[in-house]
Amino acid sequence: MTPSLKTLTLLLALGLGAAHAADDHGGPVTPKPYAPGVTLSKSVQASITPEQAIKILQAGNQRFAAGKSLKYDHKRHVRQTALGQFPFASVVACIDSRSAPEQVFDTGVGDIFTTRVAGATVNEDMVGSLEYAAKVAGSRAIVVLGHTSCGAIKGACDDVQMGNLTGLLAKLKPAVEATSTPGERNSKNHRFVEDVTEMNVKLTVEKIRSISPILKEMEAAGQIKIVGAVYDTATGQVHWQ
Repeated sequence: MTPSLKTLTLLLALGLGAAHAADDHGGPVTPKPYAPGVTLSKSVQASITPEQAIKILQAGNQRFAAGKSLKYDHKRHVRQTALGQFPFASVVACIDSRSAPEQVFDTGVGDIFTTRVAGATVNEDMVGSLEYAAKVAGSRAIVVLGHTSCGAIKGACDDVQMGNLTGLLAKLKPAVEATSTPGERNSKNHRFVEDVTEMNVKLTVEKIRSISPILKEMEAAGQIKIVGAVYDTATGQVHWQ
Protein backbone atom coordinates (compact mmCIF):
# COMPACT_ATOMS: atom_id res chain seq x y z
CA MET A 1 0.00 0.00 0.00
CA THR A 2 1.43 3.41 -1.00
CA PRO A 3 1.50 5.99 1.82
CA SER A 4 -0.98 8.85 1.46
CA LEU A 5 0.17 12.41 0.89
CA LYS A 6 -1.00 13.25 4.41
CA THR A 7 1.12 10.43 5.86
CA LEU A 8 4.21 11.45 3.92
CA THR A 9 3.76 15.07 4.95
CA LEU A 10 3.57 14.05 8.61
CA LEU A 11 6.67 11.88 8.35
CA LEU A 12 8.58 14.67 6.67
CA ALA A 13 7.65 16.99 9.50
CA LEU A 14 9.07 14.53 12.02
CA GLY A 15 12.61 14.83 10.81
CA LEU A 16 13.17 15.85 7.22
CA GLY A 17 11.41 19.13 6.54
CA ALA A 18 13.79 21.42 8.39
CA ALA A 19 16.80 19.82 6.81
CA HIS A 20 15.24 20.22 3.38
CA ALA A 21 14.95 23.95 3.92
CA ALA A 22 18.52 24.15 5.18
CA ASP A 23 19.69 22.39 2.04
CA ASP A 24 17.84 24.67 -0.34
CA HIS A 25 19.00 28.00 1.13
CA GLY A 26 16.05 29.65 -0.58
CA GLY A 27 17.24 28.85 -4.10
CA PRO A 28 17.93 26.01 -6.54
CA VAL A 29 20.07 23.14 -5.28
CA THR A 30 23.31 22.49 -7.14
CA PRO A 31 24.07 18.75 -6.99
CA LYS A 32 27.45 17.88 -5.53
CA PRO A 33 29.25 14.56 -5.88
CA TYR A 34 29.45 12.24 -2.89
CA ALA A 35 32.69 12.52 -0.91
CA PRO A 36 33.61 10.20 1.98
CA GLY A 37 33.66 12.02 5.30
CA VAL A 38 31.48 14.91 4.12
CA THR A 39 28.05 15.28 5.71
CA LEU A 40 25.33 14.28 3.28
CA SER A 41 22.92 16.90 1.97
CA LYS A 42 19.62 16.38 0.17
CA SER A 43 21.18 17.14 -3.21
CA VAL A 44 24.06 14.72 -2.68
CA GLN A 45 21.72 11.97 -1.47
CA ALA A 46 19.52 12.50 -4.53
CA SER A 47 22.53 12.12 -6.83
CA ILE A 48 23.43 8.66 -5.46
CA THR A 49 22.04 5.67 -7.37
CA PRO A 50 21.28 2.34 -5.65
CA GLU A 51 24.32 0.83 -7.35
CA GLN A 52 26.53 3.69 -6.18
CA ALA A 53 25.21 3.32 -2.63
CA ILE A 54 26.46 -0.28 -2.57
CA LYS A 55 29.81 0.78 -4.03
CA ILE A 56 30.17 3.44 -1.31
CA LEU A 57 29.60 0.79 1.35
CA GLN A 58 32.07 -1.55 -0.34
CA ALA A 59 34.73 1.16 -0.48
CA GLY A 60 34.14 2.00 3.18
CA ASN A 61 34.58 -1.62 4.19
CA GLN A 62 37.78 -1.85 2.19
CA ARG A 63 39.16 1.10 4.16
CA PHE A 64 38.03 -0.46 7.45
CA ALA A 65 39.52 -3.88 6.70
CA ALA A 66 42.78 -2.28 5.61
CA GLY A 67 43.03 -0.21 8.80
CA LYS A 68 42.60 3.01 6.83
CA SER A 69 39.27 4.28 8.21
CA LEU A 70 38.66 8.01 7.86
CA LYS A 71 39.06 10.41 10.77
CA TYR A 72 35.62 11.93 11.16
CA ASP A 73 34.89 15.28 12.75
CA HIS A 74 31.88 13.94 14.67
CA LYS A 75 31.25 17.21 16.50
CA ARG A 76 30.93 19.08 13.20
CA HIS A 77 28.73 16.35 11.72
CA VAL A 78 26.43 16.50 14.76
CA ARG A 79 25.97 20.22 14.20
CA GLN A 80 25.36 19.79 10.49
CA THR A 81 22.75 17.06 10.97
CA ALA A 82 20.97 18.72 13.90
CA LEU A 83 17.94 19.69 11.80
CA GLY A 84 17.74 16.72 9.45
CA GLN A 85 19.32 13.67 7.88
CA PHE A 86 19.86 12.26 4.39
CA PRO A 87 21.30 8.73 4.76
CA PHE A 88 22.18 6.95 1.53
CA ALA A 89 21.64 3.37 2.76
CA SER A 90 19.97 1.22 5.42
CA VAL A 91 21.56 -1.81 7.08
CA VAL A 92 19.85 -4.68 8.89
CA ALA A 93 22.46 -6.19 11.21
CA CYS A 94 23.02 -8.38 14.26
CA ILE A 95 23.55 -6.81 17.69
CA ASP A 96 27.03 -8.37 17.81
CA SER A 97 29.51 -5.85 19.20
CA ARG A 98 32.04 -6.65 16.47
CA SER A 99 29.78 -5.91 13.51
CA ALA A 100 28.52 -2.35 14.02
CA PRO A 101 27.59 -1.18 10.48
CA GLU A 102 28.82 2.39 11.04
CA GLN A 103 32.31 1.02 11.76
CA VAL A 104 32.32 -1.90 9.34
CA PHE A 105 31.38 0.42 6.44
CA ASP A 106 33.42 3.38 7.74
CA THR A 107 30.53 5.85 7.69
CA GLY A 108 29.91 9.08 9.57
CA VAL A 109 27.05 10.67 11.48
CA GLY A 110 23.93 10.78 9.31
CA ASP A 111 25.22 8.45 6.58
CA ILE A 112 23.22 5.24 7.16
CA PHE A 113 20.12 3.97 8.91
CA THR A 114 20.65 0.83 10.99
CA THR A 115 18.23 -1.67 12.51
CA ARG A 116 19.78 -4.38 14.68
CA VAL A 117 18.60 -7.56 16.36
CA ALA A 118 20.35 -10.82 17.24
CA GLY A 119 20.74 -12.92 14.10
CA ALA A 120 20.04 -10.08 11.64
CA THR A 121 16.43 -10.98 10.94
CA VAL A 122 13.37 -8.74 10.54
CA ASN A 123 9.79 -8.36 11.74
CA GLU A 124 7.02 -5.99 10.66
CA ASP A 125 8.29 -3.14 12.85
CA MET A 126 11.77 -3.34 11.36
CA VAL A 127 10.47 -3.56 7.81
CA GLY A 128 8.25 -0.56 8.54
CA SER A 129 11.38 1.32 9.56
CA LEU A 130 13.04 0.32 6.29
CA GLU A 131 9.99 1.56 4.39
CA TYR A 132 10.30 4.93 6.10
CA ALA A 133 14.03 5.05 5.34
CA ALA A 134 13.52 4.32 1.63
CA LYS A 135 10.13 5.79 0.73
CA VAL A 136 10.24 8.92 2.86
CA ALA A 137 13.85 9.64 3.78
CA GLY A 138 15.41 8.71 0.43
CA SER A 139 17.75 5.84 1.37
CA ARG A 140 18.98 4.15 -1.82
CA ALA A 141 19.92 0.64 -0.65
CA ILE A 142 19.05 -1.95 1.98
CA VAL A 143 21.77 -4.35 3.11
CA VAL A 144 21.08 -7.40 5.27
CA LEU A 145 24.38 -7.95 7.07
CA GLY A 146 25.04 -11.27 8.76
CA HIS A 147 28.39 -12.16 10.30
CA THR A 148 30.59 -15.17 10.94
CA SER A 149 30.60 -16.92 14.34
CA CYS A 150 27.13 -15.57 15.10
CA GLY A 151 25.92 -16.58 18.57
CA ALA A 152 22.27 -16.30 17.58
CA ILE A 153 22.76 -18.56 14.58
CA LYS A 154 24.58 -21.08 16.79
CA GLY A 155 21.70 -20.91 19.26
CA ALA A 156 19.21 -21.65 16.49
CA CYS A 157 21.35 -24.57 15.28
CA ASP A 158 21.38 -25.98 18.83
CA ASP A 159 17.67 -25.31 19.43
CA VAL A 160 18.39 -23.17 22.48
CA GLN A 161 15.37 -22.42 24.70
CA MET A 162 15.69 -19.35 26.94
CA GLY A 163 13.01 -16.83 27.79
CA ASN A 164 12.14 -14.38 25.03
CA LEU A 165 15.20 -15.50 23.08
CA THR A 166 13.30 -18.68 22.19
CA GLY A 167 10.87 -16.78 19.98
CA LEU A 168 13.64 -14.80 18.32
CA LEU A 169 15.69 -17.90 17.49
CA ALA A 170 12.57 -19.47 15.99
CA LYS A 171 12.76 -16.82 13.27
CA LEU A 172 16.19 -18.20 12.31
CA LYS A 173 15.04 -21.83 12.15
CA PRO A 174 13.94 -21.66 8.47
CA ALA A 175 17.60 -21.04 7.57
CA VAL A 176 18.68 -24.03 9.67
CA GLU A 177 16.11 -26.25 7.99
CA ALA A 178 17.04 -25.04 4.50
CA THR A 179 20.77 -25.74 4.94
CA SER A 180 22.06 -29.16 3.87
CA THR A 181 25.74 -29.01 4.86
CA PRO A 182 27.16 -32.50 5.54
CA GLY A 183 28.01 -33.49 9.13
CA GLU A 184 26.54 -32.57 12.49
CA ARG A 185 23.64 -30.13 12.38
CA ASN A 186 24.70 -28.11 15.42
CA SER A 187 27.14 -25.38 16.43
CA LYS A 188 30.01 -27.87 16.63
CA ASN A 189 29.99 -27.99 12.84
CA HIS A 190 31.64 -24.68 11.91
CA ARG A 191 30.84 -25.02 8.19
CA PHE A 192 27.20 -25.71 8.98
CA VAL A 193 26.96 -22.57 11.15
CA GLU A 194 28.46 -20.38 8.43
CA ASP A 195 26.22 -21.90 5.74
CA VAL A 196 23.17 -21.27 7.93
CA THR A 197 24.32 -17.66 8.30
CA GLU A 198 24.52 -17.26 4.52
CA MET A 199 21.10 -18.85 4.13
CA ASN A 200 19.56 -16.65 6.82
CA VAL A 201 20.78 -13.54 5.01
CA LYS A 202 19.24 -14.74 1.74
CA LEU A 203 15.94 -15.63 3.39
CA THR A 204 15.82 -12.28 5.21
CA VAL A 205 16.31 -10.41 1.93
CA GLU A 206 13.41 -12.38 0.47
CA LYS A 207 11.31 -11.81 3.60
CA ILE A 208 11.73 -8.05 3.26
CA ARG A 209 10.44 -8.24 -0.29
CA SER A 210 7.57 -10.55 0.62
CA ILE A 211 6.15 -8.53 3.51
CA SER A 212 6.71 -5.09 1.99
CA PRO A 213 4.99 -4.35 -1.33
CA ILE A 214 6.37 -0.82 -0.99
CA LEU A 215 10.01 -1.92 -0.99
CA LYS A 216 9.44 -4.63 -3.59
CA GLU A 217 7.89 -2.09 -5.95
CA MET A 218 10.68 0.42 -5.34
CA GLU A 219 13.29 -2.24 -6.11
CA ALA A 220 11.47 -3.32 -9.28
CA ALA A 221 11.41 0.32 -10.37
CA GLY A 222 15.16 0.65 -9.81
CA GLN A 223 14.74 3.14 -6.97
CA ILE A 224 16.51 0.96 -4.41
CA LYS A 225 18.52 -2.26 -4.18
CA ILE A 226 18.03 -4.93 -1.51
CA VAL A 227 21.12 -7.11 -1.08
CA GLY A 228 22.72 -9.50 1.38
CA ALA A 229 26.24 -9.66 2.78
CA VAL A 230 28.23 -11.38 5.52
CA TYR A 231 30.88 -9.72 7.67
CA ASP A 232 33.94 -11.82 8.54
CA THR A 233 34.82 -11.19 12.19
CA ALA A 234 38.33 -12.59 11.60
CA THR A 235 39.33 -10.31 8.73
CA GLY A 236 37.01 -7.29 8.92
CA GLN A 237 35.93 -7.89 5.33
CA VAL A 238 32.35 -7.96 4.07
CA HIS A 239 31.52 -10.61 1.49
CA TRP A 240 28.56 -9.79 -0.76
CA GLN A 241 25.94 -12.23 -1.99
